[in-house]
Amino acid sequence: MHELSIVMSIIEIAEKQAKAANASVIEEIELDIGTLSGVAMDALEFAWQQAVKQTMLQDSLRKINRIEAKAKCLDCDTEFTIEKYDDACPACGEHLLNILQGKELRVKSLLVS
Repeated sequence: MHELSIVMSIIEIAEKQAKAANASVIEEIELDIGTLSGVAMDALEFAWQQAVKQTMLQDSLRKINRIEAKAKCLDCDTEFTIEKYDDACPACGEHLLNILQGKELRVKSLLVS
């Protein structure tokens, strides 16, 4: 379960930023997680509940923005939504794609006090 290491990294980033702002509480954290990021949301939720105990994120509100994966066909320039990396272009059937979004895994914002 690599989700635990992801959560631990998120905690580290959030606490480092909060301390740099001389904050003692993280009230809210907003995350961007793409559908192609490889993160299993159920596993992330379980890891989150366990890992944030006794951290600055323990009582914080968590917002997760799921970023839908989109790609552009390099053969015909069609832009479309994809579910997995090996999806074919719906217009021409080719597989040579430029992933435009959906791989995100980042802390977008923190609200601290």
